Amino acid sequence: MRVYLDNCCFNRPFDDQSLLSVRLETEAKLGIQEQIKSGRFSLGWSYILDFENNANPFPEKRIEIQRWKDVADLFVNETEEILQKMNELTAIGLKSLDALHVACACSLQCQYFLTVDKGLLKKTKEYPEIKIINPVNFIIEWDTKQ
Repeated sequence: MRVYLDNCCFNRPFDDQSLLSVRLETEAKLGIQEQIKSGRFSLGWSYILDFENNANPFPEKRIEIQRWKDVADLFVNETEEILQKMNELTAIGLKSLDALHVACACSLQCQYFLTVDKGLLKKTKEYPEIKIINPVNFIIEWDTKQ
């Protein structure tokens, strides 16, 4: 099973952990990364992840996240298909960067798109091409399938 984590998800462990929901998302995200390292899940990576991560003003965060590119089994650069899909997604209300992430994940044929962005989750609740889900809910769903 291939998963795609957006930049918000990769950055969750660096966020303020005083809220229980943030700590739960962090633990779920770290657990998913352990499953990626063990080979149970594969990771898709994109040029837009590189773009956003390179803009991170904190070198330690940027370096830590960039290491996951080496773990990814597939990478996608910008294509006309991705830009067309982005336009479809912005038409339903997604921000351009979010739409590019989702379009890249679809191009990589990921089964799951993981994000902690509540606005993105709300707008894509019924999106048919890929399951867009919070990491905590992903773990619950995945655990019930075992």
